[in-house]
Amino acid sequence: MKDHFMKARPSRILHTMLRVNSIENSLKFYRDLLGMTEFRREDYPTGQFKLCFVGYGSEESESVIELTENYDATEYHHSDKFGHIALEVNEIYGTCNALKQRGVSFVREPGPMTHTASNGG
Repeated sequence: MKDHFMKARPSRILHTMLRVNSIENSLKFYRDLLGMTEFRREDYPTGQFKLCFVGYGSEESESVIELTENYDATEYHHSDKFGHIALEVNEIYGTCNALKQRGVSFVREPGPMTHTASNGG
């Protein structure tokens, strides 16, 4: 039984879903500022929502972000259930400075973690 699970278990993250107030406004950040590619959009009128998938590589091989806009959404805010999305960049400080110059604000400035894992990581 264990061998079957090891062969059948998930092998990669497909996407992270984020509820957004506006796909168009969100694309200004993810596509226009961060340089992600918009892969596809889907509209579900009977479900009252729209989806837009963005990322850096092919959906077939890389993890992507699913932006979900609900038709009747009022206003979404950061909640205590949301942590972060980790993106790899070549030079974090230069990237953050460039984003600041384009009007992006940061909740936490870039830098090393102040905590260490209990396993020494």
